[in-house]
Amino acid sequence: MTNAVTEELKLALKQMIVEECDKDFEPEFIGDDTPLVGGDLDLDSLDVLQICMAVKNQYDVRIEGSAEARRALKSVNVLAQTIVDARR
Repeated sequence: MTNAVTEELKLALKQMIVEECDKDFEPEFIGDDTPLVGGDLDLDSLDVLQICMAVKNQYDVRIEGSAEARRALKSVNVLAQTIVDARR
């Protein structure tokens, strides 16, 4: 995956997170390595479920189970890599 595609995917994921979780900040507020759960973003378990469902709907990548969700949602970088790896 090229850097341009990676940056495009990460920006799309940030936008999706803001929209799906109904957050009141800009996607650019989310750093590539910012913890998505348990950090400054204040995401809860319902937000995690919504993100996982949106990833399935938009990218056809399933993130199932709490352990897999915790791993995939460590950061936008990890989530993007999870999607890239699943689509290979």
